[in-house]
Amino acid sequence: MMRFFIFLSLAGLVACSPTEDPVTAGRAHYLAAGCAACHRVDGRGGRVGPDLSLVGFRRSASWLDLWLKNPKGWKHDTEMPGFALDAKTREAVVAYLASLKNWSGAADGEAIYKKAGCIACHGIRGQGGHPNNNVKGGVIPALDTVVGTYTREELVVKIRRGVTVQADDPSGSSPEVNMPAWGEILSEADLEAVAAYLETIAIETPEEEEW
Repeated sequence: MMRFFIFLSLAGLVACSPTEDPVTAGRAHYLAAGCAACHRVDGRGGRVGPDLSLVGFRRSASWLDLWLKNPKGWKHDTEMPGFALDAKTREAVVAYLASLKNWSGAADGEAIYKKAGCIACHGIRGQGGHPNNNVKGGVIPALDTVVGTYTREELVVKIRRGVTVQADDPSGSSPEVNMPAWGEILSEADLEAVAAYLETIAIETPEEEEW
């Protein structure tokens, strides 16, 4: 069934004008490939994979390109299928995803955590484990140590400023995944709400896939 779905998705990729804006072309490819069946953007789409409303803010274009080239090469147990996009189509989809940076708000800390796509790195309930290159252990750590390690104020500062991950091997490539400075788009009330939510989460078996 999955192979049949992928075939239909790839067959439905649209032909775009050479002069068409890459973001517009990328959105057309995104929709034609059925990405919205699993991912939400601005409140529309599925909930199988992470919300992509802010994926352009939290992920670099280089990482997006690596991911689309070979999802399982980056995360072997992902449910994300490989679409075998040609270079031009992939470039357009990356341009579209990289443009998704507009924050429209959410009701509370948990909703912000999910809509901002924090689950893509930190997991549904903060269990971590998402791969990152050239970091200790090879994965993003769990959040179960935040309570007792940081005060509420320190958590807010950390989320506001973001984190540039240090390479485990200084002679190697820089880690692709860093935490952005969320203070650039989230309000102080949003930051406070997320910090409060992080203090409540428990590490448990996820009910959804973190891609």
